[in-house]
Amino acid sequence: MFDELPVSSKTERILTKSLDEDISVEEANHLMNIRGSEIHPLLATADFLRHQIVGDNVTFINNCNINFTNICTVRCGFCAFGKDADDPDAYILNDEQILEKADGAASNGAREFTLMGGVHPDADMDYYIHLLTLLKESHPDISIHGFSPTMIRDACLASGMDVAEGFEMLKSAGLDTLPGTAAEILTDRSREIICPEKVSVAEWIDTVKTAQEVGIKGSATIMYGHVETMEERVEHIDIIRSIQQETGGFTEFIPMTFMHEFSPIFLEGQKNLGATGTQDLKLYAVSRLMLRDLIPNIQVSWVKMGFRFAQVVLTAGANDLGGTLGGDELSEASGAPDGVDASIETLSRMVKDLGRNPIERNSTYTEFYEI
Repeated sequence: MFDELPVSSKTERILTKSLDEDISVEEANHLMNIRGSEIHPLLATADFLRHQIVGDNVTFINNCNINFTNICTVRCGFCAFGKDADDPDAYILNDEQILEKADGAASNGAREFTLMGGVHPDADMDYYIHLLTLLKESHPDISIHGFSPTMIRDACLASGMDVAEGFEMLKSAGLDTLPGTAAEILTDRSREIICPEKVSVAEWIDTVKTAQEVGIKGSATIMYGHVETMEERVEHIDIIRSIQQETGGFTEFIPMTFMHEFSPIFLEGQKNLGATGTQDLKLYAVSRLMLRDLIPNIQVSWVKMGFRFAQVVLTAGANDLGGTLGGDELSEASGAPDGVDASIETLSRMVKDLGRNPIERNSTYTEFYEI
């Protein structure tokens, strides 16, 4: 496969191996650092594996983000969304406002509500159960992809219960899947710089594994391009791989490139923030080579990258475009390049232009709908 390509013997050996088996952390680190003409064979290999594993369908979901509050006690250095309670721009949606958003999305064919917000100081388990019940009673057939490991751990602590009990209650109230947010970079060194008040690496792992044990599957994410090293990016993917080998509970892997322009750490003078386009492509490709069919669905965040570059990343091993979103205020606050709302027609055009098949899906990749 590589006879006519300008690659070193080590890169060729790793790429050839990846066609049949997982690559190691050391091999992944090598690929993360290749440059020049070697990048093209990496992308081609990842795209070939994508085709072998999931074929030429590119999936996405008709969904709606419901960001119920921007009040947050966990003020991360990368986040431009969270506000103090006394900030003039702080808000918390009431039931009527939440249902207005949900009703609008439902009338537009939404299959999922993504329920997310800041870590509100007064949010306990009763509050999150109230939100779930409110949505499920009005729209029982629409799945809820909700909250974050940090939000849930804090709510369980406030309610005097362990995390497993909390997840059992959330599941009974209608939580279908768990977002992989709050993962950021799963190394304590980087987390101490960008999100010291969030869950630790060990706590994040424990929380998602506990959710999966009670039957709540969900996504895994990585947010990269800030203070982490290339090696920490690989370490993060390897942690996700290890969890999936144990539990099989992740439905998708979502790399999220860091949008730095409005982030506190950038405004305070942190330099060299933001991944380059080449780094984005390599991370997606290496993710495919590391995860292979263990997590077959690798999602491109068009809201982070913009429509055009997201289409390019679909040639680097990815097979999913996320969702129509219906408004993602967290990304909007960070400067989403092409807005935070996409139509099915827009996403379909991106896919068809690649010669692939746009397919609408549900939250767990178990139901598919031709467009």
